[in-house]
Amino acid sequence: MGSLKRMAVLCGFSLVCAATAQADDWKVAKDDDGITVSLSDVAGSKYKAYRGVTVIKAPLAKIVALQEDVAGACSWIHECKSQKLVDKKGDESWTYTQFKAPFPVTDRDSYLHITTTQGADGSLTRKLEGVPTYKPDEKGYVRVAQVEGFWKLVPKGDKETQVTYQVHTEPGGSVPSWLANKFVVDAPFNTLKALKDHAEQ
Repeated sequence: MGSLKRMAVLCGFSLVCAATAQADDWKVAKDDDGITVSLSDVAGSKYKAYRGVTVIKAPLAKIVALQEDVAGACSWIHECKSQKLVDKKGDESWTYTQFKAPFPVTDRDSYLHITTTQGADGSLTRKLEGVPTYKPDEKGYVRVAQVEGFWKLVPKGDKETQVTYQVHTEPGGSVPSWLANKFVVDAPFNTLKALKDHAEQ
């Protein structure tokens, strides 16, 4: 294996390891429509990490294109109100997203730093890291305090892609436990289901 390929494999592996370091003992919370959602406790946090996994009947390139249409992706991201690309430098990008929250909870917003790496096996990993102080707070929104996770796309032949979406967030402000518990299941499930619907059209 060439040195570049070896580096790509190591980088991809280390990104996934870094994003999963805080969570273990995954337990399935929902398995429906070909989507499996698992949850895990995270040390020092009252919010669980979530992981959704599915196989989408579409080539990896189509899913990548849907993700890279940052504004358009809001149509399939759970509770997304608006989203925009703030900056892009090579394999790194920064996005700003506003999220709807049910009354009486204040709507949230977040800035994400996204780092994309390609694996030697054709897979693609996007590391997600919250950068809450990237820009000043917006009036009417509570800034999500922490985001850590990743997307991983693995081609299964030419026409299918296995998609893993794993995240742990600290939503900032006050969030009732019933909403937090619902969100960690609904966010990965609804996001993957909507992505699947878009990609398989």
